Amino acid sequence: MTEIPQAKLNNGITMPQLGLGVFAIPDGKEVREAIKIAFNEGYRSIDTATVYGNEKGVGQAIEESNIPREEIFLTTKVWNNDQGYDATLKAFQQSMDRLGVDYVDLYLIHWPVKGKYNDTWKALEKLYHDGRVRSIGVSNFKVHHLEALFKTAKVAPAVNQIELHPYLVQKELRDFCAQHDIKIEAWSPLGRGAVLGDPTLIQLGQKYGKSAAQVTLRWHIQYGIITIPKSSRAERIKENISIFDFDLEQGDMDIIDGLNRNHRIGPDPDNFSFSL
Repeated sequence: MTEIPQAKLNNGITMPQLGLGVFAIPDGKEVREAIKIAFNEGYRSIDTATVYGNEKGVGQAIEESNIPREEIFLTTKVWNNDQGYDATLKAFQQSMDRLGVDYVDLYLIHWPVKGKYNDTWKALEKLYHDGRVRSIGVSNFKVHHLEALFKTAKVAPAVNQIELHPYLVQKELRDFCAQHDIKIEAWSPLGRGAVLGDPTLIQLGQKYGKSAAQVTLRWHIQYGIITIPKSSRAERIKENISIFDFDLEQGDMDIIDGLNRNHRIGPDPDNFSFSL
C-alpha cells in the first residue's frame, strides 16, 4: 500500500498531499465503490462538497471501511446559496448529518460569494473554535478575495483550493498564498483530462516510464501542492497514486511550467453566478 506524503497546515495539522476528489460521482454505490478502491490503494483523504450531492455515500464509505476515523482526512464545503453566518452554521450541520461524522478535517467556502464570504468565514471560525472542524479554508479565492478576507478574519485560512494544472499554473496566486502560509490545493489537477493528450506531457511520460497524468500529478507534488484528482475508475485511482517512485528533473518541471496558457476549464471566480 502506497505511503502518501503529508502537507503541514498553518495550524499544525497535517493532511495527505494526494487525495480522492468525488466531484460528479453519483451518490450511493458508485461513490462508495470509488472510495473503497481508493482506501485499498492507500488513499486517506476524501474531498466532497454539499453541491456534489454525495455526502451521504461518502459517509457510508468511511463507516464501511473500518479505518479509524482519525486516519481519514475528510473535506467538505459550504455552497453559495448557504453562505452568510447563520445559514452556514445550518448548512454545516446538515452536511454533518449526511456524512454521519462528529467532525470534518477541513471545511471550505466553496466560492467567494460577493458580500457574503466574510460573514461565512466568521461562521467557519466559530466551527473551528468549537472543535467541530480541525481546519478551515477557502476555495476559488483570488488574491483580492483573500486580501478582503484578511481585513476581518481572526483565523487565517489553512488552504486555498483552486483550479490548477499545467495550462493554468496560477503562479502569482501561489506565491501570495505561500507568503501567507496558506497551502494550495489543486482541483482539476489534470484539467478535467485536457492535458492528458498534450504531446509534451506524453513525451515526458515516455522518458520516465509514466503516463501524462502521472507526470502532471508528480509536477504538483514536487511543488508542494495538495492535489485531489477525481476518478471513479479503479485503474485511474491506482494510476494516480503511483507517483511516489520517481522524481521529475528541474528542467522538466520548467518545461511543464512553460505549458501555461492561463486557460480555465471551470469558471473565473470573478464572473460566476452559481446557484442550486
